[in-house]
Amino acid sequence: MSRSVELLRFLEQLRITDLIDFVIVWAIIYGLLKLVRGTRAVTMAVGLLGVGLLYQISVILGLETLQFVMRNALLYFGFAILVIFAPEIRSALMRVGSNLGPFRFGHAKRGREAYDDIVHAAMVLSERKVGALIVLERNVGLQNYVETGVALGAALSYDLLVTVFDPHTPLHDGAVIIRNYRIEAASCFLPLTLNPRLSKELGTRHRAAIGVTEDTDAAAVVVSEETGVVSFVQNGEITRYLNSTSLRDLIRGALEPQRRLIEAVRPAQLGRRKVEAAPSEPSREQVSEPFIK
Repeated sequence: MSRSVELLRFLEQLRITDLIDFVIVWAIIYGLLKLVRGTRAVTMAVGLLGVGLLYQISVILGLETLQFVMRNALLYFGFAILVIFAPEIRSALMRVGSNLGPFRFGHAKRGREAYDDIVHAAMVLSERKVGALIVLERNVGLQNYVETGVALGAALSYDLLVTVFDPHTPLHDGAVIIRNYRIEAASCFLPLTLNPRLSKELGTRHRAAIGVTEDTDAAAVVVSEETGVVSFVQNGEITRYLNSTSLRDLIRGALEPQRRLIEAVRPAQLGRRKVEAAPSEPSREQVSEPFIK
């Protein structure tokens, strides 16, 4: 009974600002855990927790020398965390900024044609077992990677992509970077991922694709030279064994998130309209032709 009384008193003292404060803190912690999931930061965080646990043990057992050493070392832990987790912190800030900003690819008129060029080239290169790495710039600029390759500034086309990755051409080794439906550069160098849990089957192209998508919000299409398997990489996560349809859907989902949201909401609206129109048969004629299709 006393516990229920204490709970009622606690609820009476609870203010709306306290709930808002709790939700904000929960969202920040959840976002941080989601950002570091699957990265080397998790392993390092476990190591830091082990150091903290060791310090608590030294306090309990009265190990004064160990306490002195660790207490002085803690003064530099803040700087050490900034240095160790610098890539993860940079990637997290980029993703937060990209989520707040407008999407460059979402407003282009010739999106479907560009997707078809990329998908067609990837499928042809896959059949020929020719390695390829195509990076699609989104909100975070890739100019520093563009400058490592050979500038092209050419219109995106299937023929040019297949030609660039031909093993007999000097530009085939490296990544192609696409910006606003134009091939900005070829033979670009990308950072390799440091994730130790990746399969050994993934070669340098796959690791470079994962690395650039970890550091930026870009997406990447990879064609394996050994197996011809087509993969799509976004946010450091790789999806393999894709066909033309699934690859096109993934590219659209990455580059046109606003349209993807509209398409997800539209079936729900259509279902709601059908329910409302069920009692009256003639009212179905009011539904427009695009919704019926």
